Amino acid sequence: MSIHVALLKKICETPGAPGFEQRIRELVIKEVRPLADELQVDNMGNVIAIRRGQQRKRVMVAAHMDEISFIITHIDDDGFLRFHPLGGFDPKTLTSQRVIIHGRRDIIGVMGSKPVHLMKPEERTKTVPIHEYFIDVGMSKAEVLEIVSIGDPVTRERELIEMGSCVNSKSLDNRVSVFILIEALRALQGQALPYDVYAVFTVQEEVGLRGAMSAAHLIDPDFGFGLDVTIAFDVPGAQPHEMVTRLGKGAAIKMLDGSVICDYRMVSYLKHLANTHQIPWQLEILHTGGTDTAGVQRSGKKGAIAGAISIPLRHIHQTIELAHKQDIRHCIDLLSLALRFLDTWSWNFSSEDTTLEGFL
Repeated sequence: MSIHVALLKKICETPGAPGFEQRIRELVIKEVRPLADELQVDNMGNVIAIRRGQQRKRVMVAAHMDEISFIITHIDDDGFLRFHPLGGFDPKTLTSQRVIIHGRRDIIGVMGSKPVHLMKPEERTKTVPIHEYFIDVGMSKAEVLEIVSIGDPVTRERELIEMGSCVNSKSLDNRVSVFILIEALRALQGQALPYDVYAVFTVQEEVGLRGAMSAAHLIDPDFGFGLDVTIAFDVPGAQPHEMVTRLGKGAAIKMLDGSVICDYRMVSYLKHLANTHQIPWQLEILHTGGTDTAGVQRSGKKGAIAGAISIPLRHIHQTIELAHKQDIRHCIDLLSLALRFLDTWSWNFSSEDTTLEGFL
């Protein structure tokens, strides 16, 4: 049940803001090149690792490389930096957090805002809006301008650590899925696959599923899998109906989110595999948000039979995030099985199709 924590740590700590995925892309290419029959990088920067199957149907698996980040928009006369978020950030988690500005060289900065001592009584009870934050790099404007330019990306400065049965890091959304897809490819080495598998490490998901839509249009998959995190709100004060998923309860099989309704046949297939192979799983129904699954499902010429495997995550879109190592292992196992046995399932729309059992 172990996972390769050292590799996950390297993947999480490598920077890759939306549109600036150069470093994480280089790492992914290094890891997947020995695991693929072919390797491509498209014009947007998606990494496409291909394993050829025995039949000419196409399966696309998408895991996005980019992480929620920031971009520098202004440098004031005192050397403080203003920024714009790239992706949805929870502003209440920014105060006094270290970040890395990726300029001519990397430098550390600190997110700052008005001290509580100077706030008006009514301000103290409100979350500071993100536009009131600034980044302090401890330098004069002249020093800053030697290193930083408007348009430089900024990522969070947090290392991955192990906490009990969990891993804790920045950017587990969605670097844990990048890790899972790499490890699934590793597990499938030497295994015959029924269909061509396109393992796509996508760009710019956090700003609108952009890489996945482009890649799916290129690949035109028959089947599609999204890999991404989902909310685990299994914390004090949460009501059972709010939790979505729970840490340590297994891989999450997505039924829907704010951008996609997963194909009922794929949901049934994943449930069947998990039950047959004794992989713990839980159902994910999320009323908001979206993942690359939506791009994979509807950006090809004919649409794809699409579903998703999600990784329960606490503290999502905050400075640090928390995932359970067993859940990660179960997601690797479920994905590997799903790619191996796609041709054994009935994918027709018949009302008498046995794949409907357990769904209705």
